[in-house]
Amino acid sequence: MQTTSRRVADRKIEKFQKNITKRGAVHETTTKKGNKYPVGPILLGFFVFVVIGSSLFQIIRTATSGGMA
Repeated sequence: MQTTSRRVADRKIEKFQKNITKRGAVHETTTKKGNKYPVGPILLGFFVFVVIGSSLFQIIRTATSGGMA
């Protein structure tokens, strides 16, 4: 008959041994796919809109002020 602490220890050892046999096995879901973008297309479009829009406003403001900023 085993004591409670011995059964708990045996369970932990068994769980640890299972982890040892799984070591190095990488699931397909954890690997990165090459076709995923870190930024979504909507956010990228918004960023481009803001950058190009602000540069156009700067060009228009410079042209209307006669080049004297």
